[in-house]
Amino acid sequence: MTSMLTIPYPENFPDALGETKHEFEEEAKWSMAVKLFERRRLSSGMAATLVGVDRVTFLLRLQEFGVAMIDLSEDEILSDLANA
Repeated sequence: MTSMLTIPYPENFPDALGETKHEFEEEAKWSMAVKLFERRRLSSGMAATLVGVDRVTFLLRLQEFGVAMIDLSEDEILSDLANA
């Protein structure tokens, strides 16, 4: 089952950003998925599903939004290195 989220916005938003309606809506969808991933609310796989791409494509596009693919704390990195 799939649910639908509808977000109303003024008609002039895409024009104001120099985008088509489709481009604006795709950017909004990506922005939501990336932010939810960044906040650790969605896994990369779940976020990729939200925008309709594979996980690798999602991860590779994170840099466009200034989000790190891997965001580990110093303690997590040290723990990973100790267990490697």
